[in-house]
Amino acid sequence: VQLVESGGGLVQAGGSLRLSCAASGRTFSYGMGWFRQAPGKERECVAAIGWPGDNIYYEESVKGRFTISRDNAKKSVDLQMNSLKPEDTAVYYCAASTTSFGARTVVSQYDYWGQGTQVTVSS
Repeated sequence: VQLVESGGGLVQAGGSLRLSCAASGRTFSYGMGWFRQAPGKERECVAAIGWPGDNIYYEESVKGRFTISRDNAKKSVDLQMNSLKPEDTAVYYCAASTTSFGARTVVSQYDYWGQGTQVTVSS
């Protein structure tokens, strides 16, 4: 499985960004997640979605602002980020948990990762 992310960038506080992740491989029948890692901090799960898409998790600080979605036909997963805050600044990673159908939240539960995309929110 290869994961390719796109959509990061620089935005002012209160703005929006949409991250996309395209997966390769024969199937897409597994859980997907978006993680982020800020300098000096551990990588954390901000949102996860199970297969086929009815099991969703959001980290508390992004609830009501971020929306994760997946298009199984296109083998893609998106993260719509609204009302962005400076504390959302981080490298964002798309990840696949190919041994599970669920919305996993722990780094070690994911076996494939994208290259990461920088999101910077200015105040």
